[in-house]
Formats: sequence, structure tokens, C-alpha cells
Amino acid sequence: MRKTAFICDESYFWHDTGSAALALPPGGYIQPDGSAESPESKRRFKNLLERSGVYDKLHLIKPYPATEKQLKYFHTSAHIDRVKHLSKSGGGDCGVLAVVGNGSYEIAALAAGGAIAAVEAVVKGTCDNAYALTRPPGHHAEADRGMGYCIFNNAAIAALYARKELGLERVMVIDWDVHHGNGTEDAFYKDPNVLFVSLHQENYFPVGRGEIGQIGEGAGKGTTLNIPLPAGTGDAGYMYALEEAVKPVADRFKPQLIIISAGQDANIFDPLARMMVTVEGYRRMTKFMRQLAEAHCGGKLVALHEGGYSTSYVPFCSHAVVEEMSGIETDVGDPFHILFSGTTYNTLSDYQKARVDEVKAMHKK
Repeated sequence: MRKTAFICDESYFWHDTGSAALALPPGGYIQPDGSAESPESKRRFKNLLERSGVYDKLHLIKPYPATEKQLKYFHTSAHIDRVKHLSKSGGGDCGVLAVVGNGSYEIAALAAGGAIAAVEAVVKGTCDNAYALTRPPGHHAEADRGMGYCIFNNAAIAALYARKELGLERVMVIDWDVHHGNGTEDAFYKDPNVLFVSLHQENYFPVGRGEIGQIGEGAGKGTTLNIPLPAGTGDAGYMYALEEAVKPVADRFKPQLIIISAGQDANIFDPLARMMVTVEGYRRMTKFMRQLAEAHCGGKLVALHEGGYSTSYVPFCSHAVVEEMSGIETDVGDPFHILFSGTTYNTLSDYQKARVDEVKAMHKK
């Protein structure tokens, strides 16, 4: 069994995204409903860890707020000040689909700090790896604005913290959230010392981002790896992408730390995507990343929670990630398997293979 840290705080569940219908604000013919980015899928994940007995076997770390200096590793002063102002004055939007509620500045700073605490624990050897169940998510947040439920970019700030304060030379960030990690890509597009990899549903959100030919610029050319996968891609397609496209690039880069932007919204039941990854798929993907970390950086692996909007299924997907990271075995399986057992979730289609092979060709030395 590996020593796995778990970072969470009750205040993460108190970030208020207001009334919405999926991702849209109510009004006109759109009846008010709960936002897709509610605390429920995250809280139920933590509840499942407690119910299964895994939670008590994890190394619990209390997060602390990121400082303004740390937020400014990536974000502009104007963006930080705007979030502060909205947080104190009734809330509002700090970007497209990026809601700031009352008190959200403090919670978002604590989320970024949770990511930093996870990286610090792993790099300093307090634990073998770490999972940070933070909210709000971060990977869409750009330097000067929030986007897609994200206020501050937790992954970018944590990676920059590892470089600036912990002295690491090479960090890999792999984003398997179903939406492209545009903000994280922006942070490192010209940076040869951070390998950014994104597996996402092609041309979905944000539109025009995450295309195969977007590989970095200047000194960072070749250290951005975008793998846009067709709708309907499941376990087999994601594993083919990891094994055939990601591994060769990671082996050449030789990271000293791997950070996963762990959005479990490529799951087969997610309301905001059209992918087909299962609980077992997330388990296999995590095993692959754990083994890659063991091969290159002594197992130094950090997972930061991003998206995932099926309140029933995301907890099981995320539980499998923590089980695989920690080596803790339970009898928690996939109770929903009967609903999709006859589908093609574990079949690699010709089109899926062709997309990954196109990425391989782009990055082949």
C-alpha cells in the first residue's frame, strides 16, 4: 500500500455557482435549475471514500490559501482584484461561465492552495502521491479571466510552484478532463520545462482549442501535446492514446513530477460530454500514470480534481482513481456496468485510432 495524501476542505462545497440549467443561466424559456457544477458529485465522492473505509487509510492534509504572490505566478493583478471585488459585493461573472459567489475568492484561493499543498507533500516526500479534491476547478482559467466554472488555475499555479519554490526543472501536466485545458496550455505554451498533455473531446469546449497542430511555440515547441478524441471514445481509445501518443513524449521529457488535471467528465453518463469512459477505464488510466511516474520520478504523482457532472457515477470513477493511487483494495466496483455492458466502450474504432496516430506522427522525432 502506498502513502496517498488526500486534501479537501468543507468550504470547497460551499462555493456558490447559483441557479442554472446545465451550463446556461436561466431566463426566457430556460427554467431555473441547479448548476451542473454543483458540489454534489464532489461531496458524494468524499462520502463514498468514507463509506468504503478508504478515507481513514489516507494521509489527510489540511489545505491553506494560496498567497497573492502565488496566484500571480499565472494570473494578472486585475483578474485577482476583480474576483476579490465580486466576492465581496454579491457575486458575478469573472469570465465566460465563470461564476463568483459571495466569499468565492477565499474558497478559490484555498483550492489553489490545496493544489500547492498536494505538490509540496509529494515533492518533499511526506507521501508517495496525492489527490486534491478541490473546488472550484481550475484548468479553463486564463491569466486575465475565469472560464468554464474555473476562477484560478490550480494546476498551472501548482506546477509553477514546483518550479519556482521547490526547484524542479521538469514538470508534466496531463489533463484528461473531457474539455480542453486551455488555461493550463496558455501558461506553458512557450515553456520547454513543462510538458502539457490534453486528452479531450474534439472541438467541444472551448471551440477551436486543443487541436493536433497546437504543439507550443518558440522554446516550448513540442512540449504541448493535444489529443482531440472523437465523441464516443471510451476505455480502449483513451488507453491507446496514453500508450501510443503520451508515453513516447513523456519518456523523452523525463518529468520530475506528474500532475493530473483529473476531470472525470469523460465518463459514460456525464451530462456535459459524449464520451464513454467507465470506472474501470479511470482505474486503468490511473495505473498507467502511476507507472509512468514510477519510471521517471520515483512515483511523484498528484491528481487535482477538475470536472465531472454525473452525481451518481463520478464518485465511483474518482474512487477508482484513489484506490489505484493508494493500492487500497475494496469491494467497491461499478454498480452501473449492467447499463452499458453491451456498448462499444472498450472497442477502439478506426477513427479513434486514426486520430491518435495523427498525433503520434506530429510528435515523432
